[in-house]
Amino acid sequence: MNRFLKIGLIAALPLALALVVPAQAKKNRKTGKAAKPATENTVPQPVAPPPAPTEESHKRNERPNTQQAKSAATQTAQSAYSYEFTRPGFVYSRVVIEHDDAGTGKISFQKNGFEEVITDPVSLSSVTMRNIKDALVALDFFASTEEYQTARDYSHMGNSQFTFRRDGKTRTVKYNWTENKSAKILMDEYRRLANEYTWRFEISVGRENQPLETPGQMDVIDSYIQRGEISDPPHLLPFLTELSTDERMPLMARNHALKLIKQIEKKKK
Repeated sequence: MNRFLKIGLIAALPLALALVVPAQAKKNRKTGKAAKPATENTVPQPVAPPPAPTEESHKRNERPNTQQAKSAATQTAQSAYSYEFTRPGFVYSRVVIEHDDAGTGKISFQKNGFEEVITDPVSLSSVTMRNIKDALVALDFFASTEEYQTARDYSHMGNSQFTFRRDGKTRTVKYNWTENKSAKILMDEYRRLANEYTWRFEISVGRENQPLETPGQMDVIDSYIQRGEISDPPHLLPFLTELSTDERMPLMARNHALKLIKQIEKKKK
């Protein structure tokens, strides 16, 4: 009897093992445990090399050529205009105007009775800059070797010097009297600019410290305008408008500013 029982148990053992294995697998799926990856007989897969950079990607990653940009900026900055007038004994014995192609720069002048040099910003109008540039073109400035000074010497009225720099080229001319029409226009424009900006200085000092002198200063600018001694009168309009509403100045001076505004606007039309 025991022999038959043993035979039965041995026969039933494969069936029991077949039932246990699926049950264990089912249990593993319920617990969510991942099976361990096989480590034996595993052949590593080759990794594809990164794509070679194309011309487009190279351009996108390329840094800008800062040296070229700096060189271009330096070349532009080299364009410069410089005018100097000197005459010992004049109220303004020395006047220097420096600016760039846009007309932005400064004026420096020495006034009798002042120890230090006075410096103010300047902003030339497009009309003035066009007149200056047209004169330089007419003179063919860099190519010319002409001496504009004539035999007639008017140094007792002051001497003028003009220097122009551009693209590594520099030329300086000096004269106090000339018969060259374009050379005269060039110096006339700067003389008129000196008139305008020294007057701006005088009227600004007057309205802050000596308001009773401002009516006389308004007469000065009126005379300049009537004689054509201001380069571009419409360029004065914003400043005259400011003066016309400045209550520090006497009513006479303010009314004179309003009168000049109307005259300039009428001629402008």
